[in-house]
This record gives sequence, C-alpha cells and structure tokens, in this order.
Amino acid sequence: MTLNLTERAPFARGGNRLCFVDPADRRRCIKVRRPDFTLADRRRKKGFPGNLRPLSWFDDNREEHRVLTVLWRRHGALLGAHLPRCHGFVDTDLGPGLITELIRDADGAISQTLKKVLWDQGLTPSCSRAVGVLGRFWIEQGIPSRDLLPHNIVAQRGADGGLRRLVVIDGLGRAGLAGTRGSRAAARRKVGNLHQRIEDLLALRGAGPSPGAFPGYHGLLFHDDAPERP
Repeated sequence: MTLNLTERAPFARGGNRLCFVDPADRRRCIKVRRPDFTLADRRRKKGFPGNLRPLSWFDDNREEHRVLTVLWRRHGALLGAHLPRCHGFVDTDLGPGLITELIRDADGAISQTLKKVLWDQGLTPSCSRAVGVLGRFWIEQGIPSRDLLPHNIVAQRGADGGLRRLVVIDGLGRAGLAGTRGSRAAARRKVGNLHQRIEDLLALRGAGPSPGAFPGYHGLLFHDDAPERP
C-alpha cells in the first residue's frame, strides 16, 4: 500500500527533503525527497570528482537510516537523549519515506528548532546549558555527523515551558562509525563549529528585544501540528 502525501501539508522543508507528520502515528515523522530537487540534481551541483559518485551517495534518507541503525545498536537507550529513533521506510506517492521519531513538546506541538529558539529568545541560561549537554554527549560518544547546524537541532520543551533537551534530527553520516579517538576528535570539531554558528546567528540577530525577519526558511515550521485547545 502506497501512502498518499501529495495532498498533505509538510510541516518543514530542508534543502533536500520534505517532512510530514505520519498520518498513522502523530509521534512519527516521514521524510521524503523534495520532488523539485532530485538526486540527479544534487549530483549535478557537485564539482569534480563528487559528481562522479553514484546517485545513492546523495540519498539522505538512505544514509540517515544506515547511521541511525548502527548507532542505536551500539549505544542503545543512551542515544535517545539526543537522537531520534528510526522506524524504517514506507512507500509514498512522493517516493520512499524514512520514518523517524517526531520530537514534540509536552503540550503536543512539534518542537521548534534551536535556530528559531535562538532567534526569538537569544541564548538564555537554560538554552546555554542544553547546548553544553549536547556538546559533551556528542564528544564523549564520538557521534559521526556532518556539521551541526542550529536548524537541524530541535529544542524540546517540558510541561513548564522550559527547554528540556536538544535533539539532532538531520545532518548525520558520512563520517566513520568506528567510535575511535579520531571520531571523538572529529565530534569535538563539530561541536566547536556549532558554538561558532550560534555566535554568528546571535550577532545577525542583534542585541535588541525585537529581532528582524528570520533568515531564510531553514529552521522554520510551516505548522506545529499542535492539538486543538479548548
């Protein structure tokens, strides 16, 4: 059975994929390739020799599934603090969809990205602590990833509205999965780059209480799929 997503509204769009709430389970997300940006399009944008790689190399769904599967087997429940669970693939009318855990706040709304939280509120003490906790975890576990980008990290809030944890929802893979000293060194560099990106975003935001227009669409939710409130 093929799941129909064409007539549904995605809640977010990345550079390569669309994200939908799983109609069968609101606790899950379905990621599909953007129909307007194919794997062949991605390969054509690469310079030599990257444009010689097979199309499968550019499939984010395939790579994310591979990395999450290996990491969950290795780390078990420990990983759940900062990475979503992966539930395999489903056939959709937009192509193969990768099913992952959908991070929601205590009130049921889809969690906002770290980029949006920083843009709206700045680097609050609770947010700074959460970034530190994520960074230490990333380094200690030697998690393989591409650059850690604020729009690829979501900030889950608890029942009191306070920031509960940060979860990396995109940007995994391509680095080795050996869990060696080298992987921890690479993770340390990624965390350092994340801190620099946070500083750059805050500088762009400015110090005023009313920041300007949000930069770009990466990191914005089209809707938060919050439950209806009385």
